[in-house]
Amino acid sequence: MKYKVVIYQEGMLGSLLLGGSKVNPLRFTDFLNANAEQGWRVQTMEKDIRRMLLLWKREAYVVILGREQ
Repeated sequence: MKYKVVIYQEGMLGSLLLGGSKVNPLRFTDFLNANAEQGWRVQTMEKDIRRMLLLWKREAYVVILGREQ
């Protein structure tokens, strides 16, 4: 089994303009599907709120993907 860890988060612009940024579900779906086409499957994932420049927050997901070699 082979694994990779990916931190998925939206860009900084939404956080700067809106004071916080949440993950876009359509883009996140596209990201997951693109990895699935390469044989990667989500093993586990955890939501994380990340600070940016000490003032703004943005949502992120730590995603652990696995696939057979």
